[in-house]
Amino acid sequence: MTAMPQYLSPETWIRHLFASQAAQVGGVIRRKIRDVERFVGREVFLDEMRRRGFPVIENAGQFVIFCNREPIRRVA
Repeated sequence: MTAMPQYLSPETWIRHLFASQAAQVGGVIRRKIRDVERFVGREVFLDEMRRRGFPVIENAGQFVIFCNREPIRRVA
């Protein structure tokens, strides 16, 4: 994701997030939690992920977003 100006609306930021090639093909993307909180807010972000049915994992200051509705299975 390219550098984003701070004046972006939450809707524009989310639209830009899901315009990525990985998101378009049902892949995995990650974003820093501090960026999500700065641009859209945690609850708005998580509400949008729930609306889309995309699982989100939080780890080490990152949100990992699975841009599909497949189940997640931890193997190790």
